[in-house]
Amino acid sequence: MRNIIGLTVLFTAIASSVSAAPSLYISHPPANYQTTSEKVFVIGTAPPGGEVSINGKPIARSNAGHFAPSLPLQVGDNLFMIRYQGQEIPIKVKRLPTETEVPKELGFAKNSLTPEVDVARLPGELVCFGAIAPPNANVSIQLGNQTVPLMPQQQIVQLPPNAGALTNQNQPYTVAKPGQYLGCASADTPGELGKPEFQVSQDGKKVRQTGPGRVSIITPSQLEVAEVIIDSGVARTGPSTDYSRLTPLPKGTRATITGKEGEWLRLDYGGWINGKEVKISPSAVPPRSIIRSVQAKQVNGSTEVTFPLQVPVPMTVQQGDRTLVLTLYNTTAQTDIIRFDDDPVISRLDWQQIAPGQVQYTFNLKTQQQWGYKLEYRGTSLVMSLRHPPATQPQSGKPLNGIKIVLDAGHGGTETGAQGPTGYPEKDVNLIVTKLLANQLVARGATVYLTREEDKNLSLPDRTAIIDRLEPAIAISIHYNSLPDEGDAFNTQGFGAFWYHPQAHGLAVFLHNYVVQKMNRPSYGVFWDNLALVRPATAPSVLLELGFMSNPFEFEWVVNPQAQQKLAVILADGITQWFAVTR
Repeated sequence: MRNIIGLTVLFTAIASSVSAAPSLYISHPPANYQTTSEKVFVIGTAPPGGEVSINGKPIARSNAGHFAPSLPLQVGDNLFMIRYQGQEIPIKVKRLPTETEVPKELGFAKNSLTPEVDVARLPGELVCFGAIAPPNANVSIQLGNQTVPLMPQQQIVQLPPNAGALTNQNQPYTVAKPGQYLGCASADTPGELGKPEFQVSQDGKKVRQTGPGRVSIITPSQLEVAEVIIDSGVARTGPSTDYSRLTPLPKGTRATITGKEGEWLRLDYGGWINGKEVKISPSAVPPRSIIRSVQAKQVNGSTEVTFPLQVPVPMTVQQGDRTLVLTLYNTTAQTDIIRFDDDPVISRLDWQQIAPGQVQYTFNLKTQQQWGYKLEYRGTSLVMSLRHPPATQPQSGKPLNGIKIVLDAGHGGTETGAQGPTGYPEKDVNLIVTKLLANQLVARGATVYLTREEDKNLSLPDRTAIIDRLEPAIAISIHYNSLPDEGDAFNTQGFGAFWYHPQAHGLAVFLHNYVVQKMNRPSYGVFWDNLALVRPATAPSVLLELGFMSNPFEFEWVVNPQAQQKLAVILADGITQWFAVTR
């Protein structure tokens, strides 16, 4: 990475690299493709003249000859023959079952006994168990000295995956669950209860099987303490990466462990963290702190607020339109005085003890736009840095003079991203448009940094580290889109914008509306999304999906050099206008 001020060589598309394709070409699905979806789209191209058929049925194509029909799938192997003027390409797609098959013989379905991993809970907390066995059977578990019946579940309300929001298929639905048995129990006495013994009986026959997960009850007087040993511990709402993220915990944060599930630890304030990110030690006293005074000072374009604590405690941060709320857990206030002078971004700091062990600090802000924050522990004191608005020095023809911007060209190297009907990879067009946009921003006076300037592998942590290190005014990740298998690739197109922290919402909405209106492009929408490149809190960070690689019609616009140049100009104009109206 290097500063690209003064860059004069314009990176342009080589048209031949886009058009080079066999007479009939299939971009998706790849060989031996597997999915759990009920359908799959076939993306490809052939010369415009003539007919393309799948299993003997003609399919619709764009004027350029591209296609992306969605085909229904049965569970198991699905065979499709794509034909064009004597050329044939066979495609096999395997749809994997999403439900565990109910056993026909008395016994339990393979890998159906839960919990699958070791679990630990406090006395009196519920531990739940599950199994799949033949319908109309009697199912129970033996755990310690308890016998717990597992009850049949006739119907269960299912939620679609998060990606359902991208395909307008995010509504709950009810499914029958023959053979599904669930039950819960608790224990008041600390100790190791061992692995549950599952039993299923029917027509006078019984089958027993030991569960895979060991159950233990934590001794409250012998709780362990977890200390975060990485720069930013990932706290979640539950014990797996399927659960939502909470505010990251800075290195040094300490909290009592109140539950375990596999390699995941539940901390006393409610968040879960992977055991690999912490150091565990015994402690007779849970980490608790009082807090008295709070100090603020201005340093290097930020207001630095120090919260003196006796121990580094967990915290959460919530941004509002004109507020930023910091909640400290396991903390009790003994505060009688706070000095807070006039500040460029903060109009007032309020605090209250909202619950035992929870102190909440509300930063009332002078403007709606927030420019980023950082959290770190220095010793046992928590330091929160709130960034000031970027200091600009506008000149004639240079409205972005003094503005630092990070641009990220998505994917790269072996990570191709989405592919168009011709097989043209997203990573290439991302880099083309990113460089075109960079030149436009430099021409307007901005200082621009690229996370990558060539076709190379670059990890998501490396990209976000660049944003955190450079602390730009804004960061933008450039992408082109595709859909999960449930989507309608043939009919879905448009410009989309993604954000995570509220400080980036205004930028995402503004750029989305600006590009859609100025270029008369279809709208895909504005999304809050848990994406790596929008998670940095140090600057308003957005990810833009400029169009769909998977759409047969929009793909022609995506790879058109004149359209790419116009898009770069409009994006740069939109960014310039956003700074003008925001500041």
